[in-house]
Formats: sequence, structure tokens, C-alpha cells
Amino acid sequence: MENRADIDSPQIYARAAGWLYLVVIAAGFFAEFFVRERLINYGDASASAHAIMANGLLFRLGFSADLATIVCDIPMEMMFYLLLRPVNKHMALLVMLFALLGDATMAASELHGFAPLLILGDSPYLTAFSTSQLQAMALLNMHSLTAGLVASMVFFGCHCFFLGYLVFKSGYLPKIIGILIVIACPCLLINSFGYFLAPGLIPEFILLPDLIAELALCVWLIVMGVNIAKWKESARSVRGHASD
Repeated sequence: MENRADIDSPQIYARAAGWLYLVVIAAGFFAEFFVRERLINYGDASASAHAIMANGLLFRLGFSADLATIVCDIPMEMMFYLLLRPVNKHMALLVMLFALLGDATMAASELHGFAPLLILGDSPYLTAFSTSQLQAMALLNMHSLTAGLVASMVFFGCHCFFLGYLVFKSGYLPKIIGILIVIACPCLLINSFGYFLAPGLIPEFILLPDLIAELALCVWLIVMGVNIAKWKESARSVRGHASD
């Protein structure tokens, strides 16, 4: 008789990944659109500084939400690896590594996201700078944060290509979602390299396919999970080849 845990584990991984994905999407959306879009005027250092100091708690919540996306993404990528390794173990590992590189880039960039609170504070050593200098440095850090987040999308774009391929080939997740995730890859790469090579020329809606793909995978994992019978069949096939 098959171990019950072996039967249920892929569905547990799928649901866990789906809920973690939901937190990642929601926290990222909150930090970007309810905090930075609301408080930061990237062309006006003074207005941005006043908005940050007047909404300190909201700014801190946005920073914390960014950290939450990284914290949740790491175990989520492990769930993806466990779910997709029956398709191709080495490619599933590559998916996880690209995502972790993106997470590491985001984590380093987040130091710039917290810096404005330190720069605009009332510490005695800050008196060496004028108010306009401090405001300019605070905004510079927000620009650096944006550059870091955009750079991380290069790794996440590569991650999407291999993730989409594995989803498409799996047989226990919808092929259409795999196709959507693969389409998200060039969109993320064009957005990132366009930001650095041709600033201002890439429209924001180029990221829409990525949002659709991520939401589709997230909702499917939460609501439907995986086809356990096909997942087990794929896993048995891998074990069979390994024992040959």
C-alpha cells in the first residue's frame, strides 16, 4: 500500500506554494502602489521627503512588505522545486537558483529603501548636511532602490522561462499557464534592459503579461493544486529511470 504522505504531499506543496505566492503578490503590490506610488515623487526631492516624514508608519510598512515578499518567496521556490523535479530535476534546481539570485538582489536593494528614514531623521551627525542635501540623498536612495528592483527582474525573467517550460511539460499543471509564464520572460527582460539602456521608452504595461501569468499560477495552485495521479506517474517514471 502506498504511503498516504506520498499521495498527499504534492497537493500540500501546491497549496502552500499558492498561498505563499498570494502573499508575495499582495505584499509587492502594496509596497509599490500603496506606498511608493503614493509617497514618492521621483522628480521632486523636497515633496518626497515631506511625504515620507509625514507618513513614516506607512513608509515602514511598505519596507516591511518588501521584506515579506523575499521571506515568502524563498520557501515558495522550494515548493516549486519539489513539485516540478519529477519533470526535470536539474531544470527545477535552475528555476530555484534564478529566483534566489533575484531575491538576493532585492534584499540588497532594500537597504536603499530604508535609508531615507535614516537620512531624514534627527540624528546629530546629520547637521553636517543642509536640508536640501539630505532630501536629495533620500531621493537618490529611492532611485537606487528602483534600479535594484528592476535589476532583480532579470533573474526573475530567466526564472519564468524555465518555470513556464516545466509547468508546460509537467502534465499535472495546465499547459496554458506554462505558456503564459514563458511569455512573461521576455516582458521582464525587455522591461529591465530597457530601463538601463533606453530609459523612459519602455511602457509600463509590458509587465501586464507577467502579472496575468503569476495570478493564474497562484490561483490555480490554491484552488486546484496539481493532478496527483499524473504527478505520481511522473515521479514513478523518474524513480524507474534512476534505478535502471
